[in-house]
Amino acid sequence: MAVRQVARMSPSILVVEDEPSLAQVLSENLVDEGYAVETVGDGNAALERWRSDPPDLIVLDVMLPSLDGFEMCRVRRAEGDLTPVIFLSARGQAGDRVTGLEAGADDYLTKPFHLPEFLLRVRALLKRTSATHDTLSFGGHVVDFRSWTARLASGAEVTLTEREVGILRLLAEREGEVVSRDEIMDRVWGGDTFPSTRTIDNFIVRLRRHFEPDSDSPTYIHTVWGVGYRFTR
Repeated sequence: MAVRQVARMSPSILVVEDEPSLAQVLSENLVDEGYAVETVGDGNAALERWRSDPPDLIVLDVMLPSLDGFEMCRVRRAEGDLTPVIFLSARGQAGDRVTGLEAGADDYLTKPFHLPEFLLRVRALLKRTSATHDTLSFGGHVVDFRSWTARLASGAEVTLTEREVGILRLLAEREGEVVSRDEIMDRVWGGDTFPSTRTIDNFIVRLRRHFEPDSDSPTYIHTVWGVGYRFTR
Protein backbone atom coordinates (compact mmCIF):
# COMPACT_ATOMS: atom_id res chain seq x y z
CA MET A 1 0.00 0.00 0.00
CA ALA A 2 1.26 3.48 -0.84
CA VAL A 3 1.41 6.05 1.91
CA ARG A 4 1.35 9.74 1.05
CA GLN A 5 2.54 12.56 3.29
CA VAL A 6 2.22 16.07 1.92
CA ALA A 7 4.28 19.09 2.81
CA ARG A 8 3.54 22.66 1.71
CA MET A 9 5.09 24.11 -1.46
CA SER A 10 7.23 21.11 -2.15
CA PRO A 11 8.81 19.06 -4.90
CA SER A 12 7.36 15.54 -5.00
CA ILE A 13 9.50 12.52 -4.08
CA LEU A 14 8.58 8.85 -4.53
CA VAL A 15 10.37 6.60 -2.02
CA VAL A 16 10.46 2.99 -3.22
CA GLU A 17 11.59 0.91 -0.24
CA ASP A 18 10.21 -2.40 1.06
CA GLU A 19 11.68 -2.11 4.55
CA PRO A 20 8.89 -0.30 6.45
CA SER A 21 11.07 1.18 9.18
CA LEU A 22 13.56 2.66 6.71
CA ALA A 23 10.76 3.90 4.44
CA GLN A 24 9.20 5.68 7.41
CA VAL A 25 12.48 7.28 8.49
CA LEU A 26 13.21 8.50 4.96
CA SER A 27 9.67 9.77 4.47
CA GLU A 28 9.51 11.63 7.79
CA ASN A 29 12.88 13.31 7.24
CA LEU A 30 12.06 14.31 3.68
CA VAL A 31 8.72 15.79 4.78
CA ASP A 32 10.57 17.70 7.51
CA GLU A 33 12.77 19.13 4.73
CA GLY A 34 9.65 20.42 2.97
CA TYR A 35 9.03 17.75 0.31
CA ALA A 36 5.81 15.98 -0.64
CA VAL A 37 6.53 12.27 -0.17
CA GLU A 38 4.87 9.04 -1.21
CA THR A 39 6.20 5.59 -0.28
CA VAL A 40 5.69 2.34 -2.17
CA GLY A 41 7.14 -1.03 -1.14
CA ASP A 42 6.56 -3.17 -4.24
CA GLY A 43 8.42 -2.95 -7.53
CA ASN A 44 5.53 -3.41 -9.94
CA ALA A 45 3.29 -1.07 -7.94
CA ALA A 46 6.05 1.54 -7.91
CA LEU A 47 6.54 1.21 -11.68
CA GLU A 48 2.86 1.88 -12.32
CA ARG A 49 2.89 4.81 -9.91
CA TRP A 50 5.94 6.22 -11.67
CA ARG A 51 4.24 5.89 -15.05
CA SER A 52 0.92 7.39 -14.01
CA ASP A 53 2.25 10.50 -12.29
CA PRO A 54 6.04 10.99 -12.44
CA PRO A 55 7.39 12.72 -9.33
CA ASP A 56 10.22 15.24 -9.23
CA LEU A 57 12.65 12.64 -7.84
CA ILE A 58 12.68 8.92 -7.01
CA VAL A 59 14.55 7.30 -4.13
CA LEU A 60 14.81 3.70 -5.31
CA ASP A 61 15.86 0.59 -3.42
CA VAL A 62 17.50 -2.12 -5.52
CA MET A 63 16.12 -5.29 -3.92
CA LEU A 64 12.31 -5.14 -4.11
CA PRO A 65 9.40 -7.59 -4.31
CA SER A 66 8.15 -8.38 -7.84
CA LEU A 67 10.59 -6.13 -9.74
CA ASP A 68 14.06 -4.93 -8.73
CA GLY A 69 15.12 -1.31 -8.87
CA PHE A 70 17.69 -1.77 -11.63
CA GLU A 71 15.11 -3.24 -14.01
CA MET A 72 12.50 -0.64 -13.04
CA CYS A 73 14.90 2.17 -13.90
CA ARG A 74 15.92 0.52 -17.19
CA VAL A 75 12.26 0.21 -18.21
CA ARG A 76 11.42 3.84 -17.52
CA ARG A 77 14.56 5.15 -19.21
CA ALA A 78 13.71 3.04 -22.27
CA GLU A 79 10.26 4.64 -22.21
CA GLY A 80 11.85 8.07 -22.32
CA ASP A 81 11.34 9.13 -18.69
CA LEU A 82 14.07 11.40 -17.28
CA THR A 83 12.94 11.64 -13.65
CA PRO A 84 16.10 11.83 -11.47
CA VAL A 85 16.79 8.64 -9.50
CA ILE A 86 18.88 7.99 -6.39
CA PHE A 87 19.53 4.30 -5.76
CA LEU A 88 19.75 3.04 -2.19
CA SER A 89 21.34 -0.39 -1.84
CA ALA A 90 23.18 -2.68 0.55
CA ARG A 91 25.08 -3.81 -2.56
CA GLY A 92 28.06 -1.50 -2.42
CA GLN A 93 30.58 -3.16 -4.71
CA ALA A 94 31.97 -1.09 -7.57
CA GLY A 95 30.24 -3.37 -10.06
CA ASP A 96 26.87 -2.75 -8.42
CA ARG A 97 27.34 0.99 -8.60
CA VAL A 98 28.27 0.73 -12.27
CA THR A 99 25.16 -1.40 -12.91
CA GLY A 100 22.98 1.19 -11.21
CA LEU A 101 24.46 4.07 -13.19
CA GLU A 102 24.22 2.12 -16.44
CA ALA A 103 20.54 1.46 -15.65
CA GLY A 104 20.01 5.22 -15.66
CA ALA A 105 20.49 6.33 -12.06
CA ASP A 106 21.71 9.83 -11.29
CA ASP A 107 23.22 8.88 -7.91
CA TYR A 108 23.94 5.73 -5.88
CA LEU A 109 24.12 5.58 -2.08
CA THR A 110 25.18 2.47 -0.18
CA LYS A 111 23.37 1.32 2.97
CA PRO A 112 23.93 2.09 5.76
CA PHE A 113 24.28 5.79 5.09
CA HIS A 114 24.17 9.00 7.08
CA LEU A 115 20.86 10.87 6.82
CA PRO A 116 22.48 14.31 6.44
CA GLU A 117 24.43 13.03 3.42
CA PHE A 118 21.28 11.50 1.92
CA LEU A 119 19.32 14.75 2.37
CA LEU A 120 22.19 16.75 0.90
CA ARG A 121 22.25 14.54 -2.19
CA VAL A 122 18.48 14.86 -2.59
CA ARG A 123 18.69 18.63 -2.33
CA ALA A 124 21.60 18.86 -4.77
CA LEU A 125 19.94 16.62 -7.36
CA LEU A 126 16.65 18.50 -7.22
CA LYS A 127 18.46 21.80 -7.53
CA ARG A 128 20.43 20.56 -10.52
CA THR A 129 17.44 19.14 -12.36
CA SER A 130 15.12 22.07 -11.58
CA ALA A 131 17.43 24.28 -13.61
CA THR A 132 16.71 22.25 -16.75
CA HIS A 133 13.16 21.01 -16.13
CA ASP A 134 10.21 23.35 -16.01
CA THR A 135 7.35 20.88 -15.96
CA LEU A 136 4.43 19.90 -13.75
CA SER A 137 3.22 16.30 -13.51
CA PHE A 138 -0.08 15.26 -11.96
CA GLY A 139 -2.79 12.73 -12.64
CA GLY A 140 -0.93 11.34 -15.64
CA HIS A 141 -0.72 14.82 -17.23
CA VAL A 142 2.60 16.56 -17.95
CA VAL A 143 2.60 20.34 -18.41
CA ASP A 144 5.60 22.06 -20.01
CA PHE A 145 5.55 25.67 -18.85
CA ARG A 146 8.24 26.66 -21.35
CA SER A 147 6.29 25.65 -24.45
CA TRP A 148 2.78 26.23 -22.99
CA THR A 149 1.85 22.67 -23.94
CA ALA A 150 0.40 19.79 -21.95
CA ARG A 151 0.43 16.07 -22.66
CA LEU A 152 -2.77 14.74 -21.14
CA ALA A 153 -3.26 11.37 -19.49
CA SER A 154 -5.34 10.37 -22.52
CA GLY A 155 -2.31 10.87 -24.77
CA ALA A 156 -3.70 14.02 -26.37
CA GLU A 157 -1.67 17.24 -26.45
CA VAL A 158 -3.12 20.68 -25.89
CA THR A 159 -1.70 24.18 -26.17
CA LEU A 160 -2.45 26.43 -23.21
CA THR A 161 -2.90 30.19 -23.23
CA GLU A 162 -0.57 32.56 -21.40
CA ARG A 163 -3.17 33.14 -18.66
CA GLU A 164 -3.87 29.42 -18.25
CA VAL A 165 -0.16 28.74 -17.84
CA GLY A 166 0.22 31.61 -15.36
CA ILE A 167 -2.69 30.50 -13.18
CA LEU A 168 -1.64 26.84 -13.18
CA ARG A 169 1.98 27.68 -12.38
CA LEU A 170 0.94 29.94 -9.50
CA LEU A 171 -1.41 27.35 -8.01
CA ALA A 172 1.24 24.62 -8.36
CA GLU A 173 3.90 26.80 -6.69
CA ARG A 174 1.52 27.19 -3.75
CA GLU A 175 0.38 23.55 -3.74
CA GLY A 176 -1.97 22.79 -0.86
CA GLU A 177 -2.52 26.48 -0.07
CA VAL A 178 -5.48 28.70 -0.88
CA VAL A 179 -4.57 31.33 -3.47
CA SER A 180 -6.96 34.26 -3.48
CA ARG A 181 -8.48 35.71 -6.63
CA ASP A 182 -6.80 39.04 -5.81
CA GLU A 183 -3.39 37.38 -5.78
CA ILE A 184 -4.12 35.63 -9.05
CA MET A 185 -5.01 39.02 -10.56
CA ASP A 186 -1.79 40.59 -9.27
CA ARG A 187 0.54 37.74 -10.25
CA VAL A 188 -0.94 36.65 -13.58
CA TRP A 189 -2.43 39.85 -15.02
CA GLY A 190 -0.12 42.37 -13.35
CA GLY A 191 -0.97 45.97 -12.59
CA ASP A 192 -1.92 47.12 -16.09
CA THR A 193 -5.05 45.03 -16.53
CA PHE A 194 -7.79 44.39 -14.00
CA PRO A 195 -9.91 41.35 -14.86
CA SER A 196 -13.12 40.62 -13.03
CA THR A 197 -13.32 37.68 -10.67
CA ARG A 198 -15.65 36.11 -13.22
CA THR A 199 -12.84 36.20 -15.79
CA ILE A 200 -10.59 34.25 -13.43
CA ASP A 201 -13.38 31.76 -12.75
CA ASN A 202 -13.76 31.21 -16.50
CA PHE A 203 -10.06 30.40 -16.86
CA ILE A 204 -10.36 27.91 -14.00
CA VAL A 205 -13.25 26.25 -15.83
CA ARG A 206 -11.05 25.92 -18.91
CA LEU A 207 -8.20 24.38 -16.91
CA ARG A 208 -10.58 21.89 -15.35
CA ARG A 209 -11.86 20.87 -18.77
CA HIS A 210 -8.29 20.06 -19.75
CA PHE A 211 -7.12 18.27 -16.63
CA GLU A 212 -9.96 17.08 -14.41
CA PRO A 213 -11.47 13.59 -14.91
CA ASP A 214 -14.78 15.19 -13.86
CA SER A 215 -14.78 18.99 -14.08
CA ASP A 216 -17.93 19.14 -11.93
CA SER A 217 -16.16 17.28 -9.11
CA PRO A 218 -12.53 18.50 -9.24
CA THR A 219 -9.65 16.33 -8.06
CA TYR A 220 -6.82 18.84 -8.52
CA ILE A 221 -8.11 22.42 -8.79
CA HIS A 222 -10.46 23.11 -5.88
CA THR A 223 -12.70 26.11 -5.26
CA VAL A 224 -12.54 27.69 -1.81
CA TRP A 225 -15.79 29.62 -1.84
CA GLY A 226 -15.51 33.34 -1.32
CA VAL A 227 -11.68 33.24 -1.36
CA GLY A 228 -10.00 31.57 -4.34
CA TYR A 229 -8.54 28.25 -5.40
CA ARG A 230 -6.27 25.47 -4.13
CA PHE A 231 -4.24 22.95 -6.15
CA THR A 232 -3.52 19.44 -4.86
CA ARG A 233 -2.26 16.26 -6.47
